[in-house]
Amino acid sequence: MALKLDIKTMPLYAKAIIALLPSIIIVALVLFLVINPKLKQIKVLEAKIDKQNNEIAASQAKAAKLEMLKIENERLVARINELKEQLPEEKEISSLLKHVSDMGISAGLEIKSWKPSLKVTHPSGIVYEIPVSVSVEGTYHNLGYFLSSLTRLNRIVNITDMKLGSPKRERNESILQVSFKASTFSAIPESETAKPVVKK
Repeated sequence: MALKLDIKTMPLYAKAIIALLPSIIIVALVLFLVINPKLKQIKVLEAKIDKQNNEIAASQAKAAKLEMLKIENERLVARINELKEQLPEEKEISSLLKHVSDMGISAGLEIKSWKPSLKVTHPSGIVYEIPVSVSVEGTYHNLGYFLSSLTRLNRIVNITDMKLGSPKRERNESILQVSFKASTFSAIPESETAKPVVKK
């Protein structure tokens, strides 16, 4: 049995609904099938953009620090070079020790013994320590002048284990017998692994 609709006899509101119904269906389909997926894509893209903006801001902050870090690096390299100058290379050690001995003689000390020992790796692991056992004779003044001269060297020389013997009188002066250990240091070459050198 066929249903016959006579639009002419329908009330006005029914005619309006029938006229608007296809438009509503089309709008709903467009909303669900086209606009909603695009809105989801937009949200995903906005999240990606926010992430990239954050990365750009972080990179810009790092870039701003880069110049400061370069300046700090140059300052540290200059400081390292200054410190390296105070650490003679191994080939310079014998001339440095001879210079220290000459300074003792120039200060009026009589060198009784001068016994270099084998180099040992310093506990820091970055330098060798080269100790020399020294025994000298001289006045308080001569000893003070010698120690003062050491402070003016542009190389590191440590004096440790100093022992003063009883003074004796000679030529109206008190002569001291002094023993100490003089140590200097040399940088361990990068080619070598920092292994302790053990005395045999």
